[in-house]
Amino acid sequence: MTPLDQAHAAMEAAPEDGAARLRFYDRLAGSELFLLLDADPVGDHFRPAIFPAEGQQVALVFDREERLTEFVGGAAPYAALSGRRLAEMLAGQGIGLGVNLGVAPSSILIGADAVDWLAATLAEAPEEVEERPEEITTPAGVPEALLGALDARLATAEGLARMAFLVGAVHAGGRRSHLMAFIDAVPGAEPALARAVGAALTFSGVEAGSLDVAFFRASDPVAARLAKVGLRFDLPEAPKADRIPGAAPGMDPDAPPRLR
Repeated sequence: MTPLDQAHAAMEAAPEDGAARLRFYDRLAGSELFLLLDADPVGDHFRPAIFPAEGQQVALVFDREERLTEFVGGAAPYAALSGRRLAEMLAGQGIGLGVNLGVAPSSILIGADAVDWLAATLAEAPEEVEERPEEITTPAGVPEALLGALDARLATAEGLARMAFLVGAVHAGGRRSHLMAFIDAVPGAEPALARAVGAALTFSGVEAGSLDVAFFRASDPVAARLAKVGLRFDLPEAPKADRIPGAAPGMDPDAPPRLR
């Protein structure tokens, strides 16, 4: 059972549970997926294999390379990319997704309208403000669903920051919030990390919730206080690849693949 299988099983076991459905889509967006192509890619251009299914056109993706091979019955061209990037690429084109069709417990058809919704939800950008908390406290009353969503999201943020702390914060004027404080974020990674936290909040199913995001260096005086009272999340280090980064289509975030 892969993480996507487990999220799908939880959704199927509770069809009326909107939070379980959101967690499945969150897992799909955060997973590395293998997209079946109709031919070998040419540079950073490729064309998905499109099939008719239940009255719609769908692209086929799998969360394990061997599942794609099992479906096809042998080797086949594919592109590896995140579910988030795939949704962005397919949005507005009237193309749905066939996920692990016939080869896994998480076999499911996702309509084009759901793909469009997923892309739009993931594209929502957090509001940026200049504010520094006046007091840092131990976090209290954080829903377990949100903690799980944050843990899953940050587990995919390889190499973007050293760690993060979830704390309570008191701002000027007495405003209280929960704050996700990242330590030593890679320059330029701040927007991606803020979007990851926003997506975790959205897909956790917590209604009317909010979560502030801030960035500090380990040398900042506040860092010691964050470490003392905060709930720590360790982000994985970036893997040391033997191949050139981005050599596979869809794997370089600064040069996304283009459909043709």
